[in-house]
This record gives sequence, structure tokens and C-alpha cells, in this order.
Amino acid sequence: MSSVRVSLALSLVLLASAVKAQPKESDYYKITTFETPLGEVIEASGFQLMPDGKMAVCSRRGDVFLIDQPFAEEVTAEQFSVFTRGLHEPLSLGLRDGWLYATQRCEVTRMKDNDGDGAADDFETVGDGWGVSADYHEYAFGSKPDADGNIIVTLCLTGSFNSDVLYRGWAVKVTGDGQTLPFASGVRSPGGIGADAKGRLYYTDNQGPWNGTCGMKPLIENSFVGHPGGFRWYEQAESVIGPQPVIPESGSRIIKEMDRVEQLVPPTVMFPYDKMGKSASGIACDTTGGKFGPFNEQMFVADQSASTIMRVYLDEFDGHVQGVCFPFRSGFASGNVGVEMTSQGSLFVGGTNRGWGSVGSRDFAVERLDWTGKVPFEILAMRLQPDGFELEFTKPVDAKTAGSVDSYDLKTYTYEYREQYGSPEVDHTTPTVKSATVSDDGMRVKLVVDGLQRGHVHELDSAGVRNQDDTPLLHSKAYYTLNYLRSSDAE
Repeated sequence: MSSVRVSLALSLVLLASAVKAQPKESDYYKITTFETPLGEVIEASGFQLMPDGKMAVCSRRGDVFLIDQPFAEEVTAEQFSVFTRGLHEPLSLGLRDGWLYATQRCEVTRMKDNDGDGAADDFETVGDGWGVSADYHEYAFGSKPDADGNIIVTLCLTGSFNSDVLYRGWAVKVTGDGQTLPFASGVRSPGGIGADAKGRLYYTDNQGPWNGTCGMKPLIENSFVGHPGGFRWYEQAESVIGPQPVIPESGSRIIKEMDRVEQLVPPTVMFPYDKMGKSASGIACDTTGGKFGPFNEQMFVADQSASTIMRVYLDEFDGHVQGVCFPFRSGFASGNVGVEMTSQGSLFVGGTNRGWGSVGSRDFAVERLDWTGKVPFEILAMRLQPDGFELEFTKPVDAKTAGSVDSYDLKTYTYEYREQYGSPEVDHTTPTVKSATVSDDGMRVKLVVDGLQRGHVHELDSAGVRNQDDTPLLHSKAYYTLNYLRSSDAE
């Protein structure tokens, strides 16, 4: 009987040890949830670090708050103060020449505290050259001002389907001297806007008509990003942006329609619906040089419904940019919308469940995500090769598991490009991973793949891979959007 007890106790110890060894997201990235002032509803949608070190945060309810010492280990309600109230659904903030810029539903406004009392007292309209109706869905997200003072604004369609007033379903450029110029057509329901490490702009668009799933799309001047609902405004825009594109064929595939519609650009990254959330939102780029962990110059994208932050690596070759998304951090308190990466290496995250609902149960939240200093075992990058993919890891892999094709599972699919709401996964294929070759330093694995599919998401599960400490990947899934194949003579 005693030997049975010893055996049982040993089994429990071994089981506890195994459970303890499993990596957790919180081991590597810590969420700090701020205490907000009693009675204030701060549905945080945009952030801007101010010159005095305070963090400005706007709420879609129309308020802008300042947070004193926003990097403190604990942030209390007393650290919040009101900068201004009464704006019309501000969703983005920026800074230039001492002015705080807010992109509202109806205009871009700049404001300043001239008398030093901590509240704005000087307001100027910078640009308002688009329409606003009474519809609740006409969101507007603005980029940070560039060196010339230009701000790119993405304008949601009316009711998410139509374009009832000027430039709804477009991106426009508000110039430093106050002009509003058409920039790109085809926007549906944006959730955020941000730049990569090279300054190229992207926005998130959400599943619906002409969007089979959510995605991160490039904002390229004079382009068409997919939804023809706003084409009626080409009569006003043609002198600036050129003629109206050909109307895409509903039920086709976006890669096929790119051959018909000259101005059409595909999503840089598709976020598989449900697997990576349902409502892609804010975009931030890590330009901190390592203060946020091993993912320097990668993109971080929020999802409102899943209350998560995703990670995006941009794969650039032959003049093309396409990307792969990975799960990154879950467990936020509300539905994530606004995100802001600071030079200190902190990612500020704001959210609301508003009525759509979210995994995070709070009605709203203001939070901060910080790296703990521990490096997670992750796929750092996934790069397309002419005959497969190269995986780069954050830590050296175990050669046996990483070199076995049985450690990898690969499948592909795409989405219908159609006027109906959303799309199921279609055109499934199962490519063959023919070989897995580990580099001498253990940091890379070359996967030779038979059956790459242009226009498809390539869903890779590397669940069998271990590092040299026999630890599994923190996240084994990767979703690569393959818009362009790589030529065999590419470097």
C-alpha cells in the first residue's frame, strides 16, 4: 500500500512539474489595467504621448483625457484629468508642432492648451471635406500627421453597406494647409490605421460585403481596396484620383479580379475569421529596437471581439509586401480598439464592448502591455521561398523535432470575393511538406512544400516543434497570406 502511495505521489509531482513547464502568455507580456475615474465612461479608441510625458487618450463618447505618469506600475483614477469634452466620436489622436490632432466623425480638429491649466482652450478645424449622416456606422480613423502635416482618414460606409454622403467608403488626405483630397476608394468598415517601420500606411477592414474575412490592407494613393459601394463619388474625385475602376465580379476571387481591375490591391494580411478574431481594429508597429521583446519592426493588430492583440510579420520580396499573422496576447479586459506603441517599449491598449460584445467582459478599459524581459519560444518570421517557406525562431530549435515533417501540418484556403456579407473558407487544399531542414545554428528551418497556392491563406501548425530545452512553441499557429509567388531567381 505504501509503495502505491509513493508511486501516486511521484506521479502527481511529475504531473505538476509538466503543467508548470507549459509556457503562458503572461510569463512574457504583462497586462496592466488602469483604474479609471468613477462615473467616467472611457471607451478608449486612440492614444498620443504628449511632450510632458502624459498620455492623451480619446474616448468615442467625445472626451479626451490626460493620464499622468502612464508608465507607473499602478495607474489610479487620480492620474486622469479632462483635456476636453464634446467632440464627435474621436477615434484617433496625433501630435504636430505642439497641437493635439483628433480625427472625429465629421472633421480633423487640432487643439492646444495655451494657458497651461491642463485643458484645451484653442480649437481649429483642419479639414472636413466629407459627408456625415445620422447613421451610427460612419466611423473615421486618422493616421498620425506626416512630416508635411498630412493625415490620411479612412471613412466607413453608411450603415456598413452604402455610401449615402460624400466619400463614405473612401480614404481621404487632409493636407497640412486644410485641403481634403480623395486618396483611395474601396473602404468598407475600418477599425484602425497605422504605419509600418518604413512609414507605409495600412488600415484594418472588417468582414462584410466584398470582404470575406477581416484583413490589414495597404493604403496606396489612387488605389481601390475592394468595396465598390463608394464608386458614386468618382465624378467628384476623378480629377485627382483617376477614372472609376471596373466593377469587380461578385463570387469571384480577389486574386482573379486583380487581373481585371487595374487599381485593385489585395489585403496584405487576411485574418482568418474566428481563428484570429472577428473585428480587426488598431494597428501599431514596434520601432523600439528591442524594448518590447524580440519582435522589432513587426506589427501588432488589435481585435475588438476577441479582446486580443495579434502579431504580423511583413514579408517583402520582388517589390511585393505580404504578411503572416500569429496569435500574440489574449486576456484583455474589454474589446480592444485603440493601440499605441511608445518609444519606452509599452503598448497602450484601449477598448469597448459597446453593444457588439467582446470576450473581455468590461464595458470599457484602458490598459498597458509590457514585456517582462523573458523571451518566448515563437516563430519569429515566416518567409516565402520559391519552393516553400523559411521559418525563423526566437530560440534555437531541437534538431530532431524541428527536422521532422511530422511536426508540421499545412493547409490552405481562401474566401469568396462577393457582394454578400462575408464568406466561408473555400477552395481548401492540403499541400505536402516534403522536407524540413534545420540551419546549423538552429534558428531557422527550411520547409520544402509541394502545392503552394496563390491567393490562399496558408495555415501552418508547428505543434511538434520543440526548442533545445524541450519547450513547445508558445503559439504554434501561423497564417500566411500568399498573394504573390516568389520567383526562383529571387535573392
